[in-house]
Amino acid sequence: MSKKDKIQEQVEEQVEQPVEEQSPETQETPEKSIEELEARIAELEDKNLRMMAEFDNFRRRTNKEKLELMETAGERIFTEMLPLVDDFERALAVIDDEGVKLIYQKFIGFLDKHDVHAIETEGADFNTDEHEAVTTFAAGEDKKGKVIDCTQKGYKLGDKVIRFAKVVVGE
Repeated sequence: MSKKDKIQEQVEEQVEQPVEEQSPETQETPEKSIEELEARIAELEDKNLRMMAEFDNFRRRTNKEKLELMETAGERIFTEMLPLVDDFERALAVIDDEGVKLIYQKFIGFLDKHDVHAIETEGADFNTDEHEAVTTFAAGEDKKGKVIDCTQKGYKLGDKVIRFAKVVVGE
């Protein structure tokens, strides 16, 4: 049964009522009843549309939050592993042992597999989004604004910096 049929049926019921049952104040014309019902239908359709849009926004927002959580879930663990990488690199500078090199390479491979990468600093332009300037050093015009030395490597998890590279910048 269509909306018009329902409205028509309600109007016919009101028209069929004896005139003495309807007081002059409550007597409605069929057109007035139809207008009220159509207004009510429009109101309900608007509410329904708003609720659907609100639910869709909620679903999108929660999906985005879940995705962000999944992408950065291991951030804390990787951040706490970075001092181990530093210690390995210090050990490799002093010890020339194939076993230590192999373990270091496996560890770096594990980090690469999980999208943790070192921030490039050698000869790079100083970038406050990735680098933290420890000090500046007078190095001439050709080195102005460039990274001269790296005192501590920085790392990214995906596109997010999890540790800034501590660098010396030329001035």
